[in-house]
Amino acid sequence: MKSLYSKFVVITLGTMFLSSLLAFIIANIHYQAILKPYNDEKNTEVALDIATFVKKHPETDFSAYFKNIADIGYQLYIIDEKNRVQTFGPPFRNQDLPSAIKKQVLAGDIYHGIEQFPHSVFIVGFFANELKNSIGVPLEMNGERYALFLRPNIKFLFNEFRIFLSWILFLMLILSVVMVIISTKFLVTPITKLTGATKLLSKGNYDVQIDLSRNDELGNLSRNFSQMAHKLGQLDQMRKEFISNISHDIQSPLSNIEGYTSLLEKETLTTAQKDEYIQIIKGETKRLSNLTKQLLLLASLDQRNDMMSKKWLDVSEQIKELIRQYQWQLGEKDIMLSYSLPKTDIFGDPVLLETVWDNLLSNAIKYNKTAGTIDIKLERVESNIQVVFQDSGIGLTEQEKEHIFDRFYRADTSRTRAVEGTGLGLSIVFSIVTMHGGDIKVESEEGKGTTFTIDLPIS
Repeated sequence: MKSLYSKFVVITLGTMFLSSLLAFIIANIHYQAILKPYNDEKNTEVALDIATFVKKHPETDFSAYFKNIADIGYQLYIIDEKNRVQTFGPPFRNQDLPSAIKKQVLAGDIYHGIEQFPHSVFIVGFFANELKNSIGVPLEMNGERYALFLRPNIKFLFNEFRIFLSWILFLMLILSVVMVIISTKFLVTPITKLTGATKLLSKGNYDVQIDLSRNDELGNLSRNFSQMAHKLGQLDQMRKEFISNISHDIQSPLSNIEGYTSLLEKETLTTAQKDEYIQIIKGETKRLSNLTKQLLLLASLDQRNDMMSKKWLDVSEQIKELIRQYQWQLGEKDIMLSYSLPKTDIFGDPVLLETVWDNLLSNAIKYNKTAGTIDIKLERVESNIQVVFQDSGIGLTEQEKEHIFDRFYRADTSRTRAVEGTGLGLSIVFSIVTMHGGDIKVESEEGKGTTFTIDLPIS
């Protein structure tokens, strides 16, 4: 039962059925243990009162008297010692009664047929219109002995039955309320636990433990919440690392600028030393400027389409122009670059897409080996274009591949620490590609190079 809706329906129907069943059983027990003896006693008193009245008033018209008794809601069966029978009121459906019982009543005993009537499901005995389900008392009339068998007729019993049904409905209501409270607690308990987990999460505790064993909507919600808490924990950790890295990247050039500025104040410096220090200060200033630009770009990308200015552009020409700009860096590392860039137009933001190609190409150069290779391919695949940047560089570890596009993630290994950069470039690339409705994938093996594949819709 995986659906909370189906659980609710089943629990509700089950509550109704179970409360009805319990009310049925309780009512049956009440009838057998209390109501039957009470009815037997009450009707025995009525029958004895009739027998006493007949004995004390022999001048009475007994036929009229018995007819009046029948009219007020009773069935009468009178038999004498010669087995002559008189009936008053509605006839008994079944008049079978052992002769021994008739003889006992004629002899002066009282027959408690209502109390002794066999137990049956529910209160069938309440309405069993049988002579066995009656009260038998001895009757003396006109100097002769008779046996009087009496029971209330069906119409009379219905008045009492309405009260009985009221009790059943009352029991059903009480039992239903109790079961609904219990079943509601069963449904609400996981929500209460989830609420407690959200409070812990709001206080910065991301290691929340909740029940994940359910297979309904609440189970799915719990699993999604647990995943969210885990992701938030990772995000918080990456944020702290990001602040630490950015603080280092800002503090380092500022310290250098401060130090070399102090050195420039010395009068003993030669012209060559001053020029060297000025170039270092310019380089650190440029480094700070690039870092600031990337941080501003990341913040701007949160505006999504509000900052995009799309138009038709030739992707191949964009990439070729970038290759020309990086020729001196390629030559410096003796990197061989090959490309296949047929003319391909797409509808996108030229400035943002140029940032994508720039970051990918600069990374392919920075993390490449001396005398390595870079291969760039552009082709049209149905209604998309596919751009591939493949290098023979240092590659990525499995952990780096998992987090390579995370905004606040930065690999911190001896392999990459020496390479200049802010660690924000691929986060920017991912955001821009996503904004254009595209997709980016990375394939890499440590020590054997990396391949980035970008799919972008043409329009």
